[in-house]
Amino acid sequence: MPFDEYLSQKPPNQFNLPQRIRRLSELSYNLWWTWYSEAERAYRFIDPVVWESTRHNPVRFLRQVDRQKLDAATQDRGYLEIYDRVLGAFDQYMADSRQTWYTDTYPERVHQPIAYFSTEYGLHETMPIYAGGLGVLSGDHIKEASDLGIPLVAVGFLYTQGYFVQHITEDGWQEAENKNLAFQDLPVFPVVDEHGNRLTVNVKLADRDVQVCMWRVQVGRTPLYLLDTNVEQNLDTDRSLTARLYTSDLDSRISQEIILGIGGVRALRALGYNPCAWHMNEGHSAFMALERIREMTTSGKSFETALGKVKASTIFTTHTPVPAGHDEFPLTFIDQYFRTYWPQLGLDRDSFIDLALHTQEWGERFSMAILAFRMAAHCNGVSEIHGGVARKMWSFLWPDKKIEEVPICHITNGIHTSTWVARQMGELFKEFLAANWETRIDDPKLWEHIERVPDRALWEVRHHLKRKMTDYLRGRARPQWQQGKDHPVQVIASGALLEPYALTIGFARRFATYKRANLILHDPDRLLHLLNQSGMPVQIIFAGKAHPADEPGKRLIQEIYRQVKRAENGGRLVFVEDYDMNLARYLIQGVDVWLNTPRRPNEASGTSGQKAALNGVLNFSILDGWWSEGFDGENGWAIGTLEEFNNPQAQDDADAESLYQILENEIIPLYYQRSADGLPSEWLRRVKHAIQTLAPRFSMRRMVKEYVNDMYLPALPNNKKE
Repeated sequence: MPFDEYLSQKPPNQFNLPQRIRRLSELSYNLWWTWYSEAERAYRFIDPVVWESTRHNPVRFLRQVDRQKLDAATQDRGYLEIYDRVLGAFDQYMADSRQTWYTDTYPERVHQPIAYFSTEYGLHETMPIYAGGLGVLSGDHIKEASDLGIPLVAVGFLYTQGYFVQHITEDGWQEAENKNLAFQDLPVFPVVDEHGNRLTVNVKLADRDVQVCMWRVQVGRTPLYLLDTNVEQNLDTDRSLTARLYTSDLDSRISQEIILGIGGVRALRALGYNPCAWHMNEGHSAFMALERIREMTTSGKSFETALGKVKASTIFTTHTPVPAGHDEFPLTFIDQYFRTYWPQLGLDRDSFIDLALHTQEWGERFSMAILAFRMAAHCNGVSEIHGGVARKMWSFLWPDKKIEEVPICHITNGIHTSTWVARQMGELFKEFLAANWETRIDDPKLWEHIERVPDRALWEVRHHLKRKMTDYLRGRARPQWQQGKDHPVQVIASGALLEPYALTIGFARRFATYKRANLILHDPDRLLHLLNQSGMPVQIIFAGKAHPADEPGKRLIQEIYRQVKRAENGGRLVFVEDYDMNLARYLIQGVDVWLNTPRRPNEASGTSGQKAALNGVLNFSILDGWWSEGFDGENGWAIGTLEEFNNPQAQDDADAESLYQILENEIIPLYYQRSADGLPSEWLRRVKHAIQTLAPRFSMRRMVKEYVNDMYLPALPNNKKE
């Protein structure tokens, strides 16, 4: 379907709303509302209790809210002003699709669509089709593509059970619960053909055909198509293939990746798309390149010719230096799933296997990362350090080149500013930086004006965000107590005793062992002293999930939770279960310090600290990933040095000592140091400097523009700018 035609489609008024506010239905089905700060008020104002109970889901909200509340809203002049302002901004945004950065800069490229494939998308907590940072990055990427007017179409999965709900037992063990999503409560539309029947594509898995249907999600101006095998014609086992993210069952995993790569290409063709460039966000979708080659070889082109054309138009972004993060399959799986496929490419078995063969001491595997590298002429890591690590890690694929010549560049990750900035911080920026600050996010000169913000105004916003976070966490703890399902100690451990004005440190991310969530617990007695200093208390909030099959990660959660429950902490160590995008917003906006302690150089980039910095939170991190580029000595703190240890225990000891010393001698005293006006002026100076130096440089706007200029345009046909 052509890009312009897609933009013209609008959902029906299916909620039988009052005529005056009927377009709340249309707004609820476009995720633009998630990053326009005032849009949420168009729902919350009507019934804040129902809004909270539906977890900020406007589709579900409109199904549940009382008609009398809707009618009352139509008689409220103040509400109607909000409604008209929001819908006016929405209409202007959608109508300006031909007056964007991309259309102004590259008008000759607007009819050359770019396909973006990712196995997960973190768009909003009401769409739990993401597991962590990769998904949030994908979601931010397509939001920014919408803002910039890039003709991008995205492909992924609609996981029918989403990602698991986490519960922590009294002993600290993570339990995972999977729940079926209620599709009627999601902002998704089934894709149908001209006769109103579900549009499906066929994908062959081993000895059987599987039908794949599609769901459409509107992300601003960007269309996202989500694949789903829960189709009546399929076997029960195949209907559940798209039920969960990152299954540990290899049969299911390779089936998912065949569906994403091969099925994704076929889905776009069925929809009428003919992308000119194709972006694989991680190697999960690498089979996409094989399907594009197959299209050409079955039309008479040689494999070599087809490979050359596909490679020239393909971008591959690798996201992790950790070997376990790259999918590999036994060769028996390749025989089972591709024995009828490689002849269509004009290849025999050995030639097909050689495309992605990874020989290691424990055997031979078919590597999705190797396949992706071999299928893409444009490859990148996600930070400067990660680019270097990736070149070294994969240098064997280019044996004739020196490591520094390996063709893997880097584009450092960023964040979608409008999604992650607190509304109150945004209002400060609007008042003291520029009224149109959101159109100049990546302009460093704009952020120099942060010095205009009065210290007291900034401190009041920071206090407001801390109160908001502590109120939210204590509010989550109350139902635990009322339901009687958890031990009272667990209620305390979830944040019931948090203080709104104590120095608060946040650590929230995926619980992989290399991230060392327990580093700050290295010396429990020393930490206990820091938590309970008279007049200078410290609070630490942990949150995050371990993959259900990651036993070491779950044991790490258990180790931390057992420390959290110690009475001596006085409730100042907290673990908040079921980390999602909603909780993430409260934490990155409400804490004072954002802690990150990976074992260098395993953190490819990281973006949570970027979100925190945007909201006036200071980073305290190992010099790895993005922080190695962002830290300047004044905009936060660095743990340890750039030295790399051969002995992990020695590295942990050195980093823990650095962490404690900086906390004791710099961070805690600085936070509690007050000037004559009662404000922590030196702390606020660092906050302003952090915002000024980090907000433009680590924005998704800067990042996506780099993808356009360095990766997308070179992949488009006739790439010389006219």
